[in-house]
Amino acid sequence: MSNKPFDAKNHERIEELGKRVLGGSSVSRQEGEWLFELEAPADIFDLLSWANRIREHFKGNKIHLCSIVNVKAGGCSENCRFCAQSAAYQTDSPRYGLIETEPVLTAAAEAKANGVTALGLVAAWRGLEEGPVLDEICERLEELKQSGQARPDASLGIIKSKKVAQRLKDSGLECYNHNLETSRGFFPQVCTTHTYDERVQTIQHLKEAGIKICSGGILGMGETREDRCELAFSLKELGAHIVPINILNPIAGTPYADREPLPPLEILKTIACFRFILPKQELMIAGGRAINLRDLQSLIFAAGASALMVGNYLTTLNQPVEKDLQMLKDLGLDPNWDKHGFSDQEAGCEANCSSVSV
Repeated sequence: MSNKPFDAKNHERIEELGKRVLGGSSVSRQEGEWLFELEAPADIFDLLSWANRIREHFKGNKIHLCSIVNVKAGGCSENCRFCAQSAAYQTDSPRYGLIETEPVLTAAAEAKANGVTALGLVAAWRGLEEGPVLDEICERLEELKQSGQARPDASLGIIKSKKVAQRLKDSGLECYNHNLETSRGFFPQVCTTHTYDERVQTIQHLKEAGIKICSGGILGMGETREDRCELAFSLKELGAHIVPINILNPIAGTPYADREPLPPLEILKTIACFRFILPKQELMIAGGRAINLRDLQSLIFAAGASALMVGNYLTTLNQPVEKDLQMLKDLGLDPNWDKHGFSDQEAGCEANCSSVSV
């Protein structure tokens, strides 16, 4: 961030790009990079204002809530440098095997009580292949689906087989999270035990099975603004329905434990840039928001966020759900999200979008 004075030309260009997105057109890669490089606080708040209009136009006042339950914790074979669950690092993260049905249904009931749309089953391992573990996961998904308490989602690592993807779909899985994490160029600095292309292939298998895609990344791992811009455009090309934006929460024992935190305005600006590039996607703010944004958390919605992960994360605590729900109420936002099929993304704006004067 800088203390550069307000630049009227920047104001005009941000307005031009904002109006273009509201009109149904898109910003170019070069224009996106220009947005990511804005530094003056006045320009950033100008950008946020337009991102908020874009959110209101395409999403109204609805906020999509989701939560997660760790169905298998710790001891992961992968070496993702941000992750406390990797077996490569010495951390205080818990370790346990695949859990039984009861904790999943308890988490689903809690989600329903808090008005949360989706519950994601998350496992710390490389990926999922055919065999008894897949059978158990499919049972959990079927039970979650039958309970009717939350949309069955999952994040189960790399999927190499179309057959596995189809089995998950047949078991009731509706949306699968598999983050790209960062740009293709920066990815080898994040993980070396699997490739960026394996992540892309996983998403393609799931899409072919008719499963909705939740894919995003992590800010603050040492990537450049250009890397963040590239990530946004890659997610656009892949057709992600939900784009979770995590902010690194450095965990003792991991290689990223000493990473300097991003300034809150840099985080908010990045969310706004993602909204310009991905106007119809659900932008979900997830891990690291409380510790990195502190008192500025509510500004994520002004920056264009339309979704929120509530409840605790995999290895770190979130703020209480009640506090999040009160924040939404205070902002006049409605967590009763009803587009379970993401119809607003597939059918365009039309009746699902509010009109905004520009």
